[in-house]
Amino acid sequence: MTNINIPLSVLNLAPIREGRSSKQAIDEMVELAQETEKMGYQRYWIAEHHNTPTLVSSSTSILIKHTLEHTDTIKVGSGGIMLPNHAPLIVAEQFGTMATIYPNRVELGLGRAPGTDMKTASALRRSKNDTVYTFPEDVQSLLTYFGPEENQGYVKAYPGVDTNVPIYILGSSTDSAYLAASLGLPYVFASHFAPRYMEEAISIYRNRFQPSQYLDQPYMMVCLNVIAAETDAEANFLATTMQQFFLNVVRGSQSPLKPPVENMDEIWNPREEEMSKSMSSVTFLGSKDTIGQQLTRFQELYNVDEIMAVSYIYDPEKQKRSYEILKEVVDGE
Repeated sequence: MTNINIPLSVLNLAPIREGRSSKQAIDEMVELAQETEKMGYQRYWIAEHHNTPTLVSSSTSILIKHTLEHTDTIKVGSGGIMLPNHAPLIVAEQFGTMATIYPNRVELGLGRAPGTDMKTASALRRSKNDTVYTFPEDVQSLLTYFGPEENQGYVKAYPGVDTNVPIYILGSSTDSAYLAASLGLPYVFASHFAPRYMEEAISIYRNRFQPSQYLDQPYMMVCLNVIAAETDAEANFLATTMQQFFLNVVRGSQSPLKPPVENMDEIWNPREEEMSKSMSSVTFLGSKDTIGQQLTRFQELYNVDEIMAVSYIYDPEKQKRSYEILKEVVDGE
């Protein structure tokens, strides 16, 4: 039987639930980190999004610091820092400072997308040049900033030097797979919203991986959606929150995370349904037994090294229970 006993991690976009405030969203983000830490989750990553009134994850490093402060052992990082928006030196200083305060707990996932619309991206940009194209060089700069002092130039990140903050390459296309493989870094694929190139990206990364000082063999992580509940019927009901979340994306609307509904057909049209479902097609959904079967099948096909779960569930208690069920499946309980 395929080994499904693999490390589990959490991604949180820090959404605001309908009827709640930004402060409550941040508090709920911390509570989920505390609960998943107790469950034995490996890492807890927070996304970066801008000009999105329904998400509070714009100042990612501040949220990471806040989460580190209120947890004890779980690794906390970015899923990810969108590097076109930031000078690598500032990222190195911020993460180097956190790594100094919380040794061996800080991680840096890096993405090349802006995490917003183009107008906002322009307001964020550190230069008028298109910094998306300098992503490989920027990653290399960060590796240098976190490394030994003797390998650095005149400009250094203090604190940051010699902190060796682990760097992960995030991606939703095949470009990032080539980069992660060539640099010998761990790779995280964003199947939770862009599953189309997942299989191809996994294959490219594994086939082209070059061992490095950071990693001697490929380390493949996949981020996917998980909605686990006591029964399949309950999970299907809870999943309507996630479906409404993706419908938001399709429509470009700005609604907070909504409670589940009995019938999505009253909300979306067939084209919207198809687009929403194609974005969320990599989802583990159901009871413990069903999730177990889905995970086994997934691992038979892809045999990834780690799964990072994102769970859009309206009720925070049901969300915690979803993560608990997934962990029970992996632990064989």
